[in-house]
Amino acid sequence: MKLGLFLMPSHPPERSPYDATQWDLEMIQYADALGYQEAWIGEHFTAPWEPIPAPDLMIAQALLSTKQIKLAPGAHLLPYHHPVELAHRVAYLDHLSQGRLMLGVGAGGLLSDHATFGVDGKSGENRVMMKEALEIILKLWNEKEPFQFEGAYWNANKIEEGTHASYHMYPYQQPHPPISVTGLSPGSETLIMAGEKGFIPMSLGANIEYIASHWKSVEEGAKRSGKTPKRSDWRITRDVFVADTDEEAIEGSLGSMMGRQHTEYWIPLFESFRAVSVFKHEESVDDSEINTEYVAKHNWFVGSPETVANRIANLYERVGGFGALLVTAYDYSETPEVWKKSMRLLKEEVLPRVERKLSKINV
Repeated sequence: MKLGLFLMPSHPPERSPYDATQWDLEMIQYADALGYQEAWIGEHFTAPWEPIPAPDLMIAQALLSTKQIKLAPGAHLLPYHHPVELAHRVAYLDHLSQGRLMLGVGAGGLLSDHATFGVDGKSGENRVMMKEALEIILKLWNEKEPFQFEGAYWNANKIEEGTHASYHMYPYQQPHPPISVTGLSPGSETLIMAGEKGFIPMSLGANIEYIASHWKSVEEGAKRSGKTPKRSDWRITRDVFVADTDEEAIEGSLGSMMGRQHTEYWIPLFESFRAVSVFKHEESVDDSEINTEYVAKHNWFVGSPETVANRIANLYERVGGFGALLVTAYDYSETPEVWKKSMRLLKEEVLPRVERKLSKINV
């Protein structure tokens, strides 16, 4: 099983953008030193708790201070970018990375982002825009001949090659960096697209039944195009905190920044969406029961190395297997050694236990 980081990135509103970015870079550097294999960095425009609007700028900095870890925007929100401009930026960054770049794409889930950019998210316009933008980007990268594209939202032209002008910014990786899309809700439409296009599927959220349904979506999409999806490509994000004992882990997570982020931001955000079901371990649980303590008890992988290994192995068995665990990263810049110890224990103590347990599971 691969290990990676998923950075929203999450920071308390009082943290400056500079200080927030320095902590994120420090985490990525430490993950690289430990042997984590990838880090995904989110993009948001109207979320004070997720204050990074340009993950590619952070990636450009992280490339200079890491050696092997793969990096990815997770994700560029396609309705908010002109696809011709973004195709150039991604291709250029791929050259700077010399093959360490992956690309996450999304439609955007925050209604406040939709409103800021004048996108009708309630009708699903954002998903239509995402598909059109991605079509243009892939045409620019894959088609060598000139073309004219007239879409519902963007026009794009691949110009004829002239004496002094031609389209020239193709990715370093051919035909392009690995592409990922994320899913949250059951029967995710974006993960159907992942299966159809052969993209990397990534599951967000905590409800295991929802997550188990995600692979069915991938398989449904794959049937449409005759592809064979691989579970080893499937990424699942989880909240993880490891300490020497269960008690220490609860204090370091629920009693620290993980708990504060859920109490002040994450759970209220999903309440505003009327979507707290993503946190439920059983559908029969009433919405009023969902709070940070509930989420920590039922959804977080928090505890000693043995406790966390059991939780990961249980997830693997219940969803039928997956390839990479992405740990949601939090801002522990005031107590960095606590978070770094958790990262180290996960790699050095938990993962070997998980691999031994999985060797006994026939899935």
